[in-house]
Amino acid sequence: MHLGLIVGIGPAATDYYYRYLIGAFARAGVELELTMAHADTATLLRHQSSGDVSAQVKIYTRLAARLKVAGAQTLAITSIAGHFCIREFEAVSPLPLINLLTEVDREIAFRKLRRLGVIGTRVVMESGFYGAISGATVIPPPGGTLSDVHDAYVAMAASGKVTEAQRLIFFAAAQRLTADFAVEAVMLAGTDLALAFNERVPAFRRSTALRFMPRPSRRWPCSDRFR
Repeated sequence: MHLGLIVGIGPAATDYYYRYLIGAFARAGVELELTMAHADTATLLRHQSSGDVSAQVKIYTRLAARLKVAGAQTLAITSIAGHFCIREFEAVSPLPLINLLTEVDREIAFRKLRRLGVIGTRVVMESGFYGAISGATVIPPPGGTLSDVHDAYVAMAASGKVTEAQRLIFFAAAQRLTADFAVEAVMLAGTDLALAFNERVPAFRRSTALRFMPRPSRRWPCSDRFR
């Protein structure tokens, strides 16, 4: 399976997916064929914030066409923020698309989780992970905490680095969701949050979107080699 990735939004997410895929394909005993196309972080975040679905779909379509010419058979976008227009893009994509929202919903159902906190960008939090979770209630941070998380996340994603101040904002928001809203787990709905959480694990249970990386399944295009 030759996999195409739309990457760059942001750089830490790209690195996370790349490392994950190398390991997953190695464990499956399958040679990884991979081509990446870069999308701009600032442009994506501007389109997400303004709700400009059409503009971002045009960018994705152009990049997907480039990946198809390069031989890609299946496509994924390495950004949860970048999934704000995924349904519209899926309808016009020149390549079969692995939809992370669908895969996360499936994994949450498998884990029988019913009440989740969420941190990520403003749109992801306010929409409850784009309304994609069918069997659980998704609760964002309250009030100004949501804005603090958004601002810290955007700055971190753009730089590809996390500061201690940003890390503490994320930890505090997750702690509050656990303590005040009785969530079963906190969903890290932004792959760049691996920068903040991978090295230091706070004292609350966490179920993360980045840990819900799609495992090869029969529902995937070109997935037969993983059976």
